[in-house]
Amino acid sequence: MSLQLVIGFGPAGAATARLLAGQGHSVRVVTRSGGTAEPGIEHVALDATDSARLIEAAAGAASIFNCASPPYHRWASDWPPLAASACAAAEATGAVLVLLGNLYGYGPVDGPLTEDLPLAATGTKGRVRAALWEQARGLHQQGRIKAVEVRASDFFGPGVTDGGHLAARVMPKLLHGKPVSALGDPDVPHSWSYLPDVAAALAEVAGEEQAWGSAWHVPTEPPHSTREMVNRLAAEAGTAPVAVRPVPSAVLGVMSLVSPLIRELKEIRYQFDRPFVIDSSAYEGEFALRATPLDEQIEATVAWWRARVGGAR
Repeated sequence: MSLQLVIGFGPAGAATARLLAGQGHSVRVVTRSGGTAEPGIEHVALDATDSARLIEAAAGAASIFNCASPPYHRWASDWPPLAASACAAAEATGAVLVLLGNLYGYGPVDGPLTEDLPLAATGTKGRVRAALWEQARGLHQQGRIKAVEVRASDFFGPGVTDGGHLAARVMPKLLHGKPVSALGDPDVPHSWSYLPDVAAALAEVAGEEQAWGSAWHVPTEPPHSTREMVNRLAAEAGTAPVAVRPVPSAVLGVMSLVSPLIRELKEIRYQFDRPFVIDSSAYEGEFALRATPLDEQIEATVAWWRARVGGAR
């Protein structure tokens, strides 16, 4: 087994690091604050935009997983130096650079999202995400690095907390049988990428040379509306039925005055006002991983949140 470097220890970084450690790899996690060592996982405190120090931390690594997540409202300023540093580390060490991406770069699309669509986003965050991949792919095509990107829809599952649309804003209320609020239209189809599947996809493509140089969609179950997902979660929790209420636009406008996160959500509101469906058939046609069955996702998510906040049984 080999050394694997993971940048970031949010939900995706933590899930990836723990999966890799469970597979027998030695894992080094890089964050600004460091962390508490776990079996197979070493934590290093450093600023990942410092390319010299990141190169030192990545020495001997087979792969570099960039799972960092700058504050939502600072993507335009914080992502470019971080991405440049990760590319520099990959070039200096020869490690495969595995990027955790999302679907923002496509912008609004009619129909399912596939990897061959142009990165045509016009919003700031979408353009930032597109530029990160184009930078890495360009260096890959020049033969300077080995790079691959894994794109996920909205995270869902154990370990997903503040940033998830079916997480901290929903699960504690749902477990106590209280109404929940939804961004956009709660009845349009929406894809939810299960966090353990995200980590498994990142780990898989790192070792598959035919994956390198391309972007791939995480294997994801067929879409379900927010209301359908809440109903299934509530049924598993024993609190069904739970009311699902869309947040009025006027309320969002007021909230955006005091919340940078809510303010930034305006750019991707289209993802919840219309069908937002990921097509992961290209990945499934090439590699072994398949999406975890939805019933298992629901069961594990309710159990994780129940252990965290209590609630119905």
